[in-house]
This record gives sequence, C-alpha cells and structure tokens, in this order.
Amino acid sequence: MNPEVNKKANPVAAAQRADRNRKVGLQVAVAAVLVALIAGIGISVAMKKSSAEDVGPVPSLAGQQAATITDTGAIRIGKPDAKVTVRVVSDMQCPACRMFETANSRVLQDEVDKGTAAVEYNIVAFLDVMSSGTRYSSRAANAAYAVAESDASKFQAWLAAMYTAQPKEGGFGLTDEQIIQIAKDAGYTDPAVAQAITDNKYDRYVQKITKDVSESGVNATPSVWVDGQQVRTQQAMFAPDGLRAVIDAAAAGH
Repeated sequence: MNPEVNKKANPVAAAQRADRNRKVGLQVAVAAVLVALIAGIGISVAMKKSSAEDVGPVPSLAGQQAATITDTGAIRIGKPDAKVTVRVVSDMQCPACRMFETANSRVLQDEVDKGTAAVEYNIVAFLDVMSSGTRYSSRAANAAYAVAESDASKFQAWLAAMYTAQPKEGGFGLTDEQIIQIAKDAGYTDPAVAQAITDNKYDRYVQKITKDVSESGVNATPSVWVDGQQVRTQQAMFAPDGLRAVIDAAAAGH
C-alpha cells in the first residue's frame, strides 16, 4: 500500500498534523503581535521625544535669586514671598504695550525692589506680521529669554530700554545688532547673550509659549492681572504710575 495514501487516510495522523499547524500558526501570530507592540511602543517613545524636542532649547534661570521661569513661560522677577503677583502679557512690537510700559515700568521695578510684588513677564509674538517679514516680535521675545537667563536682575531695565526703542508697526523692526547694543547698554556684555540673539536660540520655545498663551484665551496685548484679577481700567493701565494703587490695594488685602 502506498504510504502516502495510508498517511492521508489515517485520521489520527491528520489530526496531529492539523494540531501542529495550529500551534505554528499561533506562535507566528503571537510573534507578530509582539513585534507590533514593540514597534508601537518605539513609535510612541519617539513621538514623545520628538514632541519634547520640538520646543528647542528651554531657557532656565536656575541659580538666580528672585527669578524663575513659570509654567506659562513667563519670566518671573521678584522675591518668592512677595505679597502680590502681577502678570503682564505683552508683545514688544505692540504700541499699546509700549504705552503700558512707559506708564508703569517704574512702578513695577519699585514694587519688586520693595519686595511687595513679583512680576511675571509673558513676552509673546502675536505681531510678527507687523514687521515686514523680519519677525521682530519673535526675535525680541527670544532676546528677552537670552538676557533674563544671563542676569534677571537687569531684565526690567533692559525691557524699558527695548520699549523706548520700539520700531513702528509695518517697518522692519530692530536688527539683531541693534537689539544686542541695547542689551550691552543695559549691562549684558557676556558674548553668550549676543550669540543667543544672533542664533535666535529660543525661537521654537517662543512659538510654543505664544501658542499656549493664545490657546488659554489671551489674545490681546497688553493684558495684565494683579493677583489673578485682570486690570481693565485705562487709568491703571496707561496713566503714569497707574498700576501702583492697584498693587498697593492688593498688598493691603493680604
């Protein structure tokens, strides 16, 4: 008798062959699932890593006294135990922001120096379109992080000088060389500051923070809060020393 015919006719042998085939098929399927899972985990890790890297270098004020970067990307200047927190969202191309700074920069510096208030400066880039393709808002915000990281104690004086030199909307904005010179005049002589400005070191971080601030519902500059309460009166925002009374009232309430 033909052994092949006998093998095919034998139901026990056929069942054994089918069982072996199922086991092999199951092992292949399990292996395929494991490979897919491992690949999926790898892709997930890579995506998280890519997402983390998308913001580029992240500015840090570590080691500096009375200065830090907040969760909103704001440059916080002032003692940790200050009674009042002032948050200022501004764009350095914004004319109304210059008006606010002209009226209140001295108030904010005084209140920080006295230890009464800490000021959180959220410098955003809403108005790049107003600088004829030079992205002045973004470059100025980048410079803000560069100087603060070098020495936050000079930041408020530098900011006031930048607003004094603010270019007109629709122009080309200040050049990197002009921004560097303003920084030098404010005491930032470390070559690393000039390099960070020239390299636009924190540009991707600026874009992230600008997006985050916008998505939080803040779409106008200047926007100012004192202890979480938005300041809306023209007197407080734009009259000389207008914010002082608001800060003092908040401090008195503590």
